[in-house]
Amino acid sequence: MENKDQIERHVEQKVKHFVTKAVKVLFFIVLGIAIAFLIGYIVMRLWNWLMPELFGLPMVGYWQAVGILILAKIIFGFGGGDGPGKSTRSKKKAFSEKCGPVRKDFSEWKHYDAFWKEEGEEAYHNYIERIKKEN
Repeated sequence: MENKDQIERHVEQKVKHFVTKAVKVLFFIVLGIAIAFLIGYIVMRLWNWLMPELFGLPMVGYWQAVGILILAKIIFGFGGGDGPGKSTRSKKKAFSEKCGPVRKDFSEWKHYDAFWKEEGEEAYHNYIERIKKEN
């Protein structure tokens, strides 16, 4: 008898788990559809508010706004990036590894203005005169 009760509780827990999961999945599907309709409505309102007045374009309906949104996503991308797990830190590290030997120490640039005032301008004018003489 104890074994039968244990089996019933186990089955009841499994059913409860699957029903809860099904309700969550259904909720997120309905939420996704609602958000999609809301985004289409927002695009339509923004278009009809801005485009006719700014650029003289015609007003659009809801399904035309959804079409514009889909077309823009196809042309400009869906913003997926590199996907999950790719952090900005690893991108920076990869970039710095590529540019490692090319990177310079810019601490010496603080002396540039003084050099230009003392020698640079005169050296530049001498260089220009030399080029003129060669031509």
